[in-house]
Amino acid sequence: MKTLENQTLLYDEDCPLCNLYTTGFVKSGMLDENGRKSYCQLSAEEQNFVDLKRALNEIALVDNKNKTVKYGIDSLIKVIGFSFPLIEKVATIKPIHYILKKLYSFVSYNRKVIIPGNAKEENKLQCIPDFNYKYRFLFLGFALTITTFVLFGYSNLILNFPKSTITRELILAFGQIVFQSSFLFKFDRQTILNYAGNLMTVSLMGSLILTPILILSQIVQLPQMIILGWFGVTVLIMFLEHFRRIKILKLPFYLSFTWVLYRILALILILN
Repeated sequence: MKTLENQTLLYDEDCPLCNLYTTGFVKSGMLDENGRKSYCQLSAEEQNFVDLKRALNEIALVDNKNKTVKYGIDSLIKVIGFSFPLIEKVATIKPIHYILKKLYSFVSYNRKVIIPGNAKEENKLQCIPDFNYKYRFLFLGFALTITTFVLFGYSNLILNFPKSTITRELILAFGQIVFQSSFLFKFDRQTILNYAGNLMTVSLMGSLILTPILILSQIVQLPQMIILGWFGVTVLIMFLEHFRRIKILKLPFYLSFTWVLYRILALILILN
């Protein structure tokens, strides 16, 4: 694999996702050992030619020799494309590049709710993306859609449950946002939407855990004990992840228990 030398990606050290893929670039040999650097450790010289605001939202690739910078999807295309020229050629075709740019923005603006991390408050520079309402609502819609269809399929595997409908599952999935947000009325809109993003990420994670059973049930007939047991384990994992995120967000701990309460109330309504 060819190594792109004298280039440094400025990544968000408080973002586990950013840590993962930039480390992958270095370990795979796509970048040299100095190929990644925390945004928070930018030198005074680098701050003179790096667009600090843009680099918050779009990962910056610094050319250390020429003192030039590429941002966002273009920086990733350059890193990957140096080792795989065909990928670069395809990715720079205008319609494909446009789609990749939008997908990159979708992930970047929501990275703090997809995989949150504990911020290191002692840093002078903080790599926190701008709050983007459009991409946050798009993420909520995406997570709601996946969650609705997975729960629709899984509910119909449980024999003692009334037959599910897409409408019912959509109302239940969206209802948790409304229900939980009602306990945050003292907080500002962005805090509520940040929580809603984390809430739906937990639901999305649960949906992904349930998906293997959904697929397997299309091949073989599974005992109800396995279906119910897997669902119970999934709920437990979701509760623990929700609790972890509440601590990171520094929000009231009781939100995890109202989250459970909502599911109990929803179950009672379904059975009746």
